[in-house]
Amino acid sequence: MIGIVVVSHSRALADAAVALAGEMTDPANGPAIKIAAGLDAETFGTDAAAVAEAIGAADSGDGVLVLLDLGSAVLSAEMALEFVDPDVARRVRISSAPLVEGLVGAAVAAGAGADLEAVAAEAEQGLMAKSHHLGTGQGAVADETAKPRQKDEQDQRNPGKNWGETAVTREVSVSAPHGLHARPAARFVREVAAHPGVQVRVRNLETGRGPVDGRSLTAIATLDARQGHRLEIQARGAGAEEALDALSDLADSGFGDLAPTRATTAATAPPQTSPGTVPSSGTGPTYALEAAIGPAYRLDPAPELQDYTAGDPGDETEAYDRALAQARRELEQLRADTETRVGGAQAAVFDAHLAMLDDPALDEQVRLALREEVSAPDAVRAQVSVLRAQFEGLTDVYQRERGADVSSVGDRLLRALAGEASPSSPASVTLERPGILVVHELDPATAVQVDAVTTLGVLTVAGGGTGHGVLLARARGLPVLTGARAADTVEDGTVVAFDSRTGRLVIDPDEQTRNDFEELLGQRADGRRRMLEHAHEPAVTTDGHAVLVKANLASVAEAALAADSGADGSGLIRTEALFGDRAQAPSVAEQIAAFEQIAESLPGRTLTIRTWDVGGDKPLPFHTHPIEANPFLGLRGIRAFREDPRLLVDQLEAICRVAREHPLRVMFPMVTTVEEVDWALARLDEAAGRLPDGRPDALEVGIMIEVPAAALRAEALSALLDFVSIGSNDLTQYVLAAERGSALLEGLTDHADPAVLQLIRETCTGVAEGVEVGLCGDAASDPGLAVLLIGLGVTDLSATAASVPAVKDAIRAVSLVDAQDLAARALQADSAAEVRELLRR
Repeated sequence: MIGIVVVSHSRALADAAVALAGEMTDPANGPAIKIAAGLDAETFGTDAAAVAEAIGAADSGDGVLVLLDLGSAVLSAEMALEFVDPDVARRVRISSAPLVEGLVGAAVAAGAGADLEAVAAEAEQGLMAKSHHLGTGQGAVADETAKPRQKDEQDQRNPGKNWGETAVTREVSVSAPHGLHARPAARFVREVAAHPGVQVRVRNLETGRGPVDGRSLTAIATLDARQGHRLEIQARGAGAEEALDALSDLADSGFGDLAPTRATTAATAPPQTSPGTVPSSGTGPTYALEAAIGPAYRLDPAPELQDYTAGDPGDETEAYDRALAQARRELEQLRADTETRVGGAQAAVFDAHLAMLDDPALDEQVRLALREEVSAPDAVRAQVSVLRAQFEGLTDVYQRERGADVSSVGDRLLRALAGEASPSSPASVTLERPGILVVHELDPATAVQVDAVTTLGVLTVAGGGTGHGVLLARARGLPVLTGARAADTVEDGTVVAFDSRTGRLVIDPDEQTRNDFEELLGQRADGRRRMLEHAHEPAVTTDGHAVLVKANLASVAEAALAADSGADGSGLIRTEALFGDRAQAPSVAEQIAAFEQIAESLPGRTLTIRTWDVGGDKPLPFHTHPIEANPFLGLRGIRAFREDPRLLVDQLEAICRVAREHPLRVMFPMVTTVEEVDWALARLDEAAGRLPDGRPDALEVGIMIEVPAAALRAEALSALLDFVSIGSNDLTQYVLAAERGSALLEGLTDHADPAVLQLIRETCTGVAEGVEVGLCGDAASDPGLAVLLIGLGVTDLSATAASVPAVKDAIRAVSLVDAQDLAARALQADSAAEVRELLRR
């Protein structure tokens, strides 16, 4: 079954969307929907590592559709594809569908067994019903999950009804660069909450969306309020004018998004030793064996409360309040213990769980049901289902994955209503003896609570490979196989064996199969141990050909991971990601500081800094960019700075200054013509002119080869350069005219396509004499494909930091002659599938 990932700036928003989609699907036969949202429970933003984790959790082998909200969610989702296994990345599609409606359509289609193309197409049609009913841009759409606190039933049914006579109104403009996205939406909601006697509703005057409840984060974040949009804010109640004054002041500050903010990156989980894992040293990754064998054990499901005796509305409200208080205590304890024992980034997910307890989209609707004499358990179950369905209807994959968090909070409340305590600290879920944990869906709480010593692996009946729970478990070194429906009927104690690399699951294996799995585990343990032991050694083929294996970097934290993984430097520093969370452009001094931090993490090793790679598909909050019908063919890379190069020249100055102390390369993206090369070099000279000693002699200059025109004219473009770097991701989509994020074109976007390989070969043989040819992107992270690339003539590779040891190991196992023979055969292949078959031999 197709898995779905929701990527959103807001965890609360993602959880609600997934809950909504869950309401539309069969709970026993729905798709795995995983969420990657927020930098933590309180901090809005997107995290590529979390997206990668969600993709892994949602993947069952059939494909994964990624739905996202806006801004950096696109960039994070694209970066995430470099963090996951290349085989997984090839069956992932990033969709531009609307988050909520797209998620609902995709979830229903996936649950019905549709393939990835059909699921993606259904998501893209998400707005059709609403558009047909209202007409484009007509009417105001009220958010049904965020109704105001009002006893009048008619007013509850329509938050826009009867407000005109009693409300005061204020119009404000959205000046925040990214619009009213997660972080500013959270600030808006917090400000509303600071005026408890006031009801607030908001409408986007540009799009007609709303009115929505001003206290609902999910509703505010889905207003689609962008920079320049006008919002109508209405308030009523004692203190309404004061509340509007405060909200107007907040709007004037860009909802807190006009001041520079420090880019935040996900922390790497600390290494943990458990059966089936080989821990790394320092801050590096934990390499799981991705396979396990042992007896199966199930966790007790949330109580059904069939024998629950409901009281009157007052009694049920008191019971619900007690459950809320207990859940809050448990989550606060769980968050504190997780931060201490597992890591701050992992603990942050429980901030979102805590926030859900106060979200009016959950709390108010439950209380409304209680007043209508619905029992507390039924009220909780019903609203959790609604919210889960909403998140599952979101187009943003990371946000959709938050649905599992909604369900987790709901289960916690149900346990409290049943008089049970939920586990509230890491390692508090311990199997009676070492074995395989079987769950319907792995939520974050369970993922951090399972004892990594007694838990040999985890099987999920539903869900995909990119959910928070799966990502957390894998970060702890636990093998996880998702979407294993056959495990749903396995009885406790039955031996199961699985290999998450191949998706193989064997229930009650015979003696030979058990021996085969034990041997597999031994081989992988030896292989991982060998990779780690030799990670810092050069990658040299058996006939003495040395290859540099570098790392792609998007943060200072990743530089430390790259160093621990044995990277020979960095072949790609994504500056647009490094500073992408800032509301204002970083100063020259701030860029120097960041580049020096990365250089200090990789002392003596060459760093390749790519200049701002922005465009309609990768926006920067501090760089204005026109809306384009086809951003992939628009003002991308250096094209975006031809009219106003000041931001680029400042960056080049920072690069020049750092290059005086550290080995550095500068690389210009999206270069197509010789004239563009000349223009870029002129801007470098302009920046170097700000230094007393001009351009540093050691600074090497290059361009990215990402479009076919550049590959075919490699000699002319590289005549004045030191190196070129092939961007495999963009080159593949441009050669094949297939957007790499399109779910409908999954079969076309394979780096192993012979046409792509031919252009890589043309570049390697066509560059000017003495010019080095590197390659960065997904292709470099695939060990088998990396060997083929060396055979084509690539001299250095830049892969994801975690894949560096495996790529080095693959290169050491072959001769250059064998790699060249493999490349020659691949160039004669008829399809990417045929090339992949060659790699498997």
